[in-house]
Amino acid sequence: MTLTDLWFVVVAVLFTGYFVLEGFDFGVGMLMPLLGRGKMPEADIKRRVLLNTIGPVWDGNEVWLITGAGAMFAAFPGWYATTFSAMYFPLLLILVGLIARVVAIEWRGKINDPRWRRLCDAGIGLGSWLPAILWGVAFANMLRGLPLNADYQFTGSFADLLSPYALLGGATTCLLFLAHGALFLGIKTSGDIQSQVMRIAAWLSVPAGVAVAAFLLWTQLSYGTGWTWVAVGAGLATAAATIGAAFARRDGLGFAASVVTVIALGVSIFGSMYPVLVPSTTDHAHDLTTSVATSSHYTLTVMSWATLVVLPVVLGYQAWTYWVFRKRISMSHIPPSIGLPVREQV
Repeated sequence: MTLTDLWFVVVAVLFTGYFVLEGFDFGVGMLMPLLGRGKMPEADIKRRVLLNTIGPVWDGNEVWLITGAGAMFAAFPGWYATTFSAMYFPLLLILVGLIARVVAIEWRGKINDPRWRRLCDAGIGLGSWLPAILWGVAFANMLRGLPLNADYQFTGSFADLLSPYALLGGATTCLLFLAHGALFLGIKTSGDIQSQVMRIAAWLSVPAGVAVAAFLLWTQLSYGTGWTWVAVGAGLATAAATIGAAFARRDGLGFAASVVTVIALGVSIFGSMYPVLVPSTTDHAHDLTTSVATSSHYTLTVMSWATLVVLPVVLGYQAWTYWVFRKRISMSHIPPSIGLPVREQV
């Protein structure tokens, strides 16, 4: 395995890890309006329970995106330049959504005003729905290909990004993250709210499983290789297991199966992509490959040594964070006051 191959795997692992961890954050944000319904102040307490399940970890989960995008920029600058230029508008919307979500989560408890909290809840929803949909659209377009010229520059329009396959990709990640988030809430809450989220998880797991199956099979039949059938098989099996576990109210098994489903989806996408990072729909002579987009051998060598030193520390710190905040949360744990940030309310 060359350093170019190694860093493609690193980028794939970082983005897949981001989808696993940030995926349930998006799901929780998207589910807040549904799970937080009712009369005040009970409805607000429910929403605070949901936010407290992700409060200690959501910003750490976003580090995977920053690291993945940074690794793409440093290891494959051509890939970064082409995709970020071609999909500028969708990625801008993702960035706007993420910023809105950060501000809303951090500032929601700063002002004791119902209107302020509703505004922040809208920001959390916006910052969850937009990335959940648009990440699927973006990666589906990388697999399907973009109109590129000989200089690997995008020559199409926004309409070229909205093919049926790309839209299915967006629907798949959205539905999968919804179910993933509901199952995460199942292992992080207790009492009446846990029963409610498991009922919702059961019904969400069905359309999510159908979308995952359709996207995996379309990807495999159109762009896959021989070995990526393994990822397809694993994704189909764990999607079915997620449905069964959700209806059986087995929250731990359901969430574990959902995690593997997200991983299988990532393996299918990146495995089908290699070594053509972005096919050209104009002329395959203009396909952007790993050998064209990669950085110099020296750059990859320095990055590899730096990663060996830093990565274990980062993974250890994040694992410790999840261990410290591993206990379940119920409505009885939420104090009646509103004047504290989310992380200080539990």
